[in-house]
Amino acid sequence: MGHERFNRVCRVAIAAAMLSACEGPAGSEADEAPQSDRTGIGMVPPPPSPQPSTAPAPVDPFRSLIVTEKSILSRFNGRRVFTRLVADNGGTGFTADQLFRQLWDTQNPAPGQADLPGMPHCTDNGNTLNGFPYVCRPSEGGQARLGSVINLDSYGAVGLYNRFDLAAADGSDCGQYRIVLAKLPFNPGMRNFINFESVLPNPHPELGLEGCRPVAEFWSGLSSVSDPLARADKLESFYFSGLPGFEPVVGMNLYGNNPRSLGQVRTNQFFRGGPDAPPVPWMLREFKLVRDCTSRAACTLAFVPATVKTNPFGGLFNPASTDSRASAFQSHFVTQVASLALDDLDRFNYSVPDTFNAAQDDAQTPGGADDYLARFGPGPSAFHQAIGQELARVGSSLTPRDVVARAQALSCGGCHQRNSGRPVGGGLTWPASANFVHSTETDDPADSGRYAISPALRDQFLPFRKTVLERFLAGSGSARTTAPARVDVTW
Repeated sequence: MGHERFNRVCRVAIAAAMLSACEGPAGSEADEAPQSDRTGIGMVPPPPSPQPSTAPAPVDPFRSLIVTEKSILSRFNGRRVFTRLVADNGGTGFTADQLFRQLWDTQNPAPGQADLPGMPHCTDNGNTLNGFPYVCRPSEGGQARLGSVINLDSYGAVGLYNRFDLAAADGSDCGQYRIVLAKLPFNPGMRNFINFESVLPNPHPELGLEGCRPVAEFWSGLSSVSDPLARADKLESFYFSGLPGFEPVVGMNLYGNNPRSLGQVRTNQFFRGGPDAPPVPWMLREFKLVRDCTSRAACTLAFVPATVKTNPFGGLFNPASTDSRASAFQSHFVTQVASLALDDLDRFNYSVPDTFNAAQDDAQTPGGADDYLARFGPGPSAFHQAIGQELARVGSSLTPRDVVARAQALSCGGCHQRNSGRPVGGGLTWPASANFVHSTETDDPADSGRYAISPALRDQFLPFRKTVLERFLAGSGSARTTAPARVDVTW
């Protein structure tokens, strides 16, 4: 099995990446509830707004939270990112092109490409991961072939993202900093994205969140830099060199290859294989970049398929499911009703132990396994009744289906498509994506020098992240610390 040569990651607790090979019992470290997009200080109730006399300069979201200017993004293309990762590994093992091809060879049946031996493939464990389906995707897998016309140089950056709002409340990390790569130019039948989502360690965890203040100030400072080339220089240094005392954002240990398995690489896949090929569902997947030093003369980086976080397998919502995990999941889900019922579109949330997370998310097929509302059904059932009783206990007027709609909205497929522009109860409507994505490879209609983003980002999520950043800058980060600072984050 391709995963066997990566058993070292089990010893450093990258359980999410290797769940099929080293899954632990319920309650073990492998069963923690990792989060990808709603966690950290963004979920902590905010303090009062600062007084005008103490408030920092306002943050410009399009300079300090999201960067979509093509003149800046040209420095962050796919080859630059993959080359940096290979250089971090001492230039041994795979080349940048091989590492890119290895990512897509995971979508092919074993044994895969001859020059990429011993790597994970979609057929490992009978086309399953974490005990849930993991289908092959040969259209995207074709990029692994030598001589493929779609290759590493086909990918350019379409967005840089500041996710300081995801910084751990105890200051053990300083949030996520992302590069979204897309296959360019835009082709409606050949869309594909690779999202590099680095979690930046706090070099001074003993200071709590105050140790992260230089990162927050770096991003907020970009708002006052009007020259795009000057901002490009600063961002290039932040991502590839690092702030003083901080690691560079693009580093081989920040995408999962660390004791806490923090960081990930996610893909949004929609290759039809040609204009006359049959439609395929939009598929979302997650990977950990791991480093193996056990089976080769030189250590090798490789992308290992991982569970998709906050993405329970849809079949677990079926009250009549025969899956052995369904009863435990449904009991756990009832304990999460109160946080899902929160009357705040930016902060309703829930925790999903990794044993319940799916191997993939189909964002498109109506009534499919990832359609939570279809799996849940109209009721009645004991599961519906238990959710209803918990809603009554917390004084919520939501219905059980509203709660499941909110859980679906927090899944990758729900956020990208299934819940786009649809009600989630309590008078709230989930904001709209931009045709399956939030960061696009098409021009902004108002400015052809930028890539377009979704209405959800522009009108809902960026204003919230702006508030989180500005309120942090206006006060003391230590005031937000809700747990003792960690001191064991040497990665």
